[in-house]
Amino acid sequence: MRQLWRDLSASTVIAGFVAVLVAFTSSTAIIYQAAQALGATPEHITSWIWAISLGCGLVALVPSLLLKKPVMSGWSVPGAVVIATTAASGNGFTLAQGVGAFMMSAALIVLVGATGWFERAMGRIPLALANALLAGVLGRFALDGFATAQTAPVMLALMLLAYLAARRWLPRYAVIVTLLAGLAHASLSGRMQWAAIGALELASPVFTWPEFTFSAFVSITLPLFIVTMASQNLPGVAVMRATGYFMPVSGLITLTGLVTFVLAPFGCYSVNLSSITAAICMGPGAHEDPARRYTGAVVCGLLYLLVACFAGVLTGLLLAFPKELVLAIAGIALLGSIGSGLAQAMADESQREAALISFLITLSGVSLAGIGSAFWGVVAGVTALFVQQYRAKPSHTNH
Repeated sequence: MRQLWRDLSASTVIAGFVAVLVAFTSSTAIIYQAAQALGATPEHITSWIWAISLGCGLVALVPSLLLKKPVMSGWSVPGAVVIATTAASGNGFTLAQGVGAFMMSAALIVLVGATGWFERAMGRIPLALANALLAGVLGRFALDGFATAQTAPVMLALMLLAYLAARRWLPRYAVIVTLLAGLAHASLSGRMQWAAIGALELASPVFTWPEFTFSAFVSITLPLFIVTMASQNLPGVAVMRATGYFMPVSGLITLTGLVTFVLAPFGCYSVNLSSITAAICMGPGAHEDPARRYTGAVVCGLLYLLVACFAGVLTGLLLAFPKELVLAIAGIALLGSIGSGLAQAMADESQREAALISFLITLSGVSLAGIGSAFWGVVAGVTALFVQQYRAKPSHTNH
């Protein structure tokens, strides 16, 4: 504990806060839609937020403290979309059947993690492609941040100027200064949605007995499992590798599956490794010393647990922030990680074109067969690398 206090800094605390802020404000509405599509009541929806927050908090907090490395967790936003669209398509799935599907998906994730299949597959992806994937995933998010110039140009300009000034004179606190500038403008311009904050009360989890059906397995479990592994865990591991953190991937994947399985009856449909919020706490913006960045993940985990305790009111508090502010602070905070990822992806000339293809497809945001662009970016990059280098003879220079 003493080491934690020594390693903790204002920049890592802010990184953890920004990660939680970005996570909830960018996807809470989708979670609501998924729960409502399965017939959830308001009490069930609060329970879903409680369970997801508790699961993410445990997966981020415990391994980060044990490994002294930033382990960042989240939930599958594409997975919530799968649940919402499938349940609303007229198949008539009940909440109990949805819970059963979540548990079966979690069991598949435990299987993949415990056997080491996923880690071995990730180990075969060249580091250049991992960095290209990182830059593409984060670049897409950063583009949304700078697109706020259309709806909140003054706010974005002030935040960007604050960031540039702080990067020159207070580099360690650049993200803090940027966030404060955004908050000041949002408050003075009346853009803060204070009415979204409800009464302070403890969350009450609601247990739902699972019902296991073959139709739910085919329609919900398999798509949820695939998009969670391809669109969440795959880029999550890529962020780890690209930022120089090598961790027991199989163990972490297994842990996410076990936590999801236990909390699924309360509404936790997915806990997985994160990518966007991971880059916030794993990148240089959190701290210049990589060995101290784990404290950002610890703060993130503690905040998730706090949200779990007061799921209703704290979710409302996070939703009080203007959407433009959240997108802008995320985009600006990720600049360092994007630049580093691109530099390392393009460093090896023999892999540069394949990495560029992977980066552009990931950045495009294209979704095919319900699977996000991160997966297809890796597929395209590996294919390009295979075509270009398979049995290629090394060139010799004649003197």
